[in-house]
Amino acid sequence: MKTSLLFAFIITMSYTATAQQKTLGKVNRLDAALDNLIDKDAKIEILSEGYDWAEGPAWVKDGNYLLFSDVPANTVYRWKEGEDTKPFLKPSGYTGIGVYSDEPGSNGLIINKDGMLVSCEHGDRRISVMPLTVGGKRTLADNYAGKRFNSPNDIVQKSNGDYYFTDPPYGLMKKDQDPTRETELFGVYRRATNGTVTLIVKDLSRPNGLAFSPDEKTLYVAQSDPDKAYIMSYPVLADGKVGKGKILFDATPMVKEGLQGLPDGLKIDKKGNIFTTGPGGILILTPAGKLLGRIETGVPTANCAWGNDGSTLYITADMYLLRIQTKTVGVGF
Repeated sequence: MKTSLLFAFIITMSYTATAQQKTLGKVNRLDAALDNLIDKDAKIEILSEGYDWAEGPAWVKDGNYLLFSDVPANTVYRWKEGEDTKPFLKPSGYTGIGVYSDEPGSNGLIINKDGMLVSCEHGDRRISVMPLTVGGKRTLADNYAGKRFNSPNDIVQKSNGDYYFTDPPYGLMKKDQDPTRETELFGVYRRATNGTVTLIVKDLSRPNGLAFSPDEKTLYVAQSDPDKAYIMSYPVLADGKVGKGKILFDATPMVKEGLQGLPDGLKIDKKGNIFTTGPGGILILTPAGKLLGRIETGVPTANCAWGNDGSTLYITADMYLLRIQTKTVGVGF
């Protein structure tokens, strides 16, 4: 989800690895405990730039490269150390004719347990899966109870193979007022391994990023509503559904202060700390919801992902692809 456009570039060429020498922003330390997670000398490196709205980074372990979406450009890009950043997949989220909306492409991406690319597709209003080497997409889910999704935004896979994803209106031409909407909800859904889709959260106004705690007993959901800018916490039940949610962290006051960005994508480290995009960049929270500090990019920040050996945090922020070295390790590594 794009909170504002500071730059608009038409991408007509690859972006070279020389941008790695540039840095951006700073780390704002609010608690001494942050020193255990990010070194005092850590820099926010610019790896590539010039995108319209970079989103959904996903690390490919078998190949050591990163995939990420440029949502308005309807393109997935591939970044690898020492190489040019190149288009990997276009179209990425809209395969129709003509202009669909200002955000037609893929948004959130993950590499699933089988090593395939799973995409949240705005324009085609579905969750898809595709082998990385030979292509050929297959639809995992495109409706609930016969009603098409709005524009699937972000996704996570549980260890048992189930997918959990969010469905706000950001990819639609007229957003929440779009006449093609078929559901009144902006839901959080579960797609079980047997293909069944279940609505698990129905009372959020703008659900966005989501992630599980290391033990998968808690589901975190970011809400990108400027008036209710929350990180929500839900207990995961034995049947795969979730119990009553609570606000883990309220970023609304930070929004009102004028800090750029909203809660969007988030990732968890193996200690349960939460690295979530939000006002001011990446907010770093303890499992109890205490704010330790911010990775301040200076621009609205969309999403993040662990990569390399699990200690490198890749960040998509407006026109930039960034990274910062941490002293922790992400879930999944």
